Amino acid sequence: MDAAPRMRVNGVAAAAVGAADRGLAYGDGLFETVRFVGAGAPLWARHMERLARGCARLGLPPPDPALLLREARAVGEGLDAAVVRITLTRGEGPRGYAPPAAPSPTRIVAAFPPPPPRAQDYRDGVRVRTCGLRLAEQPRLAGLKHLNRLEQVLARAEWNDPAIAEGLLLDAAGRVVSATAANLFAVLDGELVTPALDRCGVAGVARAEIMAVRAVREAELKPDRLAAASELFLSSSVRGILPVRAWDARACAVGPVTRALQRHWRELGFPMEAG
Repeated sequence: MDAAPRMRVNGVAAAAVGAADRGLAYGDGLFETVRFVGAGAPLWARHMERLARGCARLGLPPPDPALLLREARAVGEGLDAAVVRITLTRGEGPRGYAPPAAPSPTRIVAAFPPPPPRAQDYRDGVRVRTCGLRLAEQPRLAGLKHLNRLEQVLARAEWNDPAIAEGLLLDAAGRVVSATAANLFAVLDGELVTPALDRCGVAGVARAEIMAVRAVREAELKPDRLAAASELFLSSSVRGILPVRAWDARACAVGPVTRALQRHWRELGFPMEAG
């Protein structure tokens, strides 16, 4: 199938937006990346909750979730599984940072095949490295999946070794925040812990699901404390639950908490290789 039918802009099959769109000019908007299995998306409600919170924070008119679901299913039609990206910008406006008083948002819904499954990653774990880039703090944007992802782009450009699956990001104070495209969890002294995201970072929907079904403590984590973890794993709405088997030069074990959450992922309806 051609690329255009897999993408809709404001409900119309298209693959482009206007050059004056504020999402392009300023990164003024939000996005969600939703894993579909057939016509269903097990974490759809969590994606819509986060999108609504982001719209309220940025002052964007929220889209209709029912409309988004219809469009997501339409662009993914014919795919057994899909990753659907929903992008919402403030739309076009006059030049300058001042937002239009009555914005007309641009809505982009696009479907892509999911990443190729790597069953061994879910079984044995992945390698991660510590990135040199440090995330800037901005509490007004903390937790949001906004369109300003240049920090993650630069961090991901730090390595090209295919054996390394992810990079861990720290903030300017040296606190661990997340991976470039996933949240991080650690088992410390038998307790499940995840970094606090009140200064920077994206609060993932997979992270929210884990925190809804397990007791999790949010905490400030420095690398020396993280090094004491008995288990480390990543969470992603697209990739599921990925154990970490090596972080820089440190070997990590795949443990029972990670395995239990992988089972939960399968029970949600995601395929075996997605955790």
